[in-house]
Amino acid sequence: QVQVAGSGGGLVQAGGSLRLSCVVSGSIRSINTMDWYRQAPGKRRELVATVTSTGSTNYAESVKGRFATSIDNAKNTVYLQMNNLKLEDTAVYYCNAHGILTTGVQFVSTARGSQVTVSS
Repeated sequence: QVQVAGSGGGLVQAGGSLRLSCVVSGSIRSINTMDWYRQAPGKRRELVATVTSTGSTNYAESVKGRFATSIDNAKNTVYLQMNNLKLEDTAVYYCNAHGILTTGVQFVSTARGSQVTVSS
């Protein structure tokens, strides 16, 4: 079994910063990739950032230069640092873990979302 727990989020003024965290626990052999998604009301889900176990990252154009994701393999934890937040960043943010269980089976698991609200 795999559990993915997200934390962080909240209310912040435009231009401010927030950090989201996501911890993966359970019978895990390895984590290959972790993704951050977000979904705003009435909008489609958007892939925001991806980080691999080697630290390689990719970002959506809308957040490049403002968001940074990183992974701590020893803690099975991934972070999303969000700076210079804009009103349009308001959404529920989810982290998604891809990896391999100790049984050798691949897994994909998603944490409960964290609300991020940016106010003017």
